[in-house]
Amino acid sequence: MNQFGLWGDEPRLTDDDKKVSGDLGILQIPSDAPLALRMTPRSFDEFLGQEDVVGPGKALRKAIEGDRIPSMLFWGPPGTGKTGLARLIAMQTRSVFRELSAVTSGVQDVRNVISEAEKSRRAGKRTILFLDEIHRFNKAQQDALLPHVEKGTITLIGATTENPYFAVNRALLSRMRVFTFNHLSEDHIRALLLRAVADRERGLAVGTDLEVSIEDDAITHIAVFCKGDARVALNVLEALYNVGEVKDGKVYLTLDKALDITQSPQLFYDKTGDQHYDVISAYIKSMRGSDPDAAVYWLARMLESGEDPRFVARRLVICAAEDVGNADPMALVLAESAFRACEHLGMPEARIPLAQATIYVALAPKSNSAVTAIDKAIEDVRNKPAYPVPPHLRGTGYSGAEKLGHGVDYLYPHSFPGHYVRQQYLPAELLDATYYEPSEKEKKSPQRE
Repeated sequence: MNQFGLWGDEPRLTDDDKKVSGDLGILQIPSDAPLALRMTPRSFDEFLGQEDVVGPGKALRKAIEGDRIPSMLFWGPPGTGKTGLARLIAMQTRSVFRELSAVTSGVQDVRNVISEAEKSRRAGKRTILFLDEIHRFNKAQQDALLPHVEKGTITLIGATTENPYFAVNRALLSRMRVFTFNHLSEDHIRALLLRAVADRERGLAVGTDLEVSIEDDAITHIAVFCKGDARVALNVLEALYNVGEVKDGKVYLTLDKALDITQSPQLFYDKTGDQHYDVISAYIKSMRGSDPDAAVYWLARMLESGEDPRFVARRLVICAAEDVGNADPMALVLAESAFRACEHLGMPEARIPLAQATIYVALAPKSNSAVTAIDKAIEDVRNKPAYPVPPHLRGTGYSGAEKLGHGVDYLYPHSFPGHYVRQQYLPAELLDATYYEPSEKEKKSPQRE
């Protein structure tokens, strides 16, 4: 038994390390904790899946085993090992380890960790902060982390199910390595389920003298049903154990009972699983394809399955801007209004403005000119020099600007008929560039007529 009071010799912390290792209560898992938590991997030998990330010989695994842990972000679907790997790092590292969830924590919690980290640093100890669901922090909350990551006060490990290139501030993301986690295979899930059945220390029958007998078909059904989500698989297995038939010192787990347990809305839509991504994708593509019936159907699927209406509304706003754009600018206004209504109303009333905006976006004329324009411009900004601003467009709000030629020969559009006059606005090197290509549904600007 090591300093965590639970497990064997894998962690390499010494008694001296323990004195400053911080609150590692996340690893002191009681025997009555949910099965999914009890089966947290204790070593890389127990960690299933993600061989591309932490398989033998991989750079991240070597860094963890050598206690040279960088700031990084784990991105992938639920139940794929993001939190499990973070807790495995907690057992491997000699650093102070702190865990927060962005769902329940705020800036003050982060400040408390930073304050402790500064003290630990003066004592010669690093601090690792694991922030689960990091995408739930807003921009200001994420900004509060940035200077401390830059200074090395903390090593930040984030976990998210959302695309970090949209959900995490670019400045913070640039200081972290992103590792992508994938769904576990059915073989991985089978191995995990069999381990939970056989493990007398942490598994199904912990704290009892009962043996567990499970039909192979039941294992197969759970492995297929959970769609690569280890947490869902263990939750189903635990529910099956709770209704198992006890006879002659054994608990019998059958396929029939497994089928009964899994006959739930989750079979059709799991807001934390694979269907979460498939259904929202179908919703967006139905609006893009101008099919209001299909769009409303997928909206109903999500709302009836308990999806956060704000998640749906955010995607609705994106679709209105990306796929409708200036072909009908009111689509974005209505989508944004629906989003605000969701925040004020909540369910079930929020279903009405969401349906209204969904139908409007689906029926609206379509144009993706805005997204193609900004993407082309960004490509030039990234791949070409930072060309100087033409002198007549430069700022004139200070003494001496005119002597430098700034603003000279600028033509003020409102002084001309129609409030328009042709003049150069792009850098000279980009005069032939065209970023905005209007669709037939969009009105052309005077410059393009």
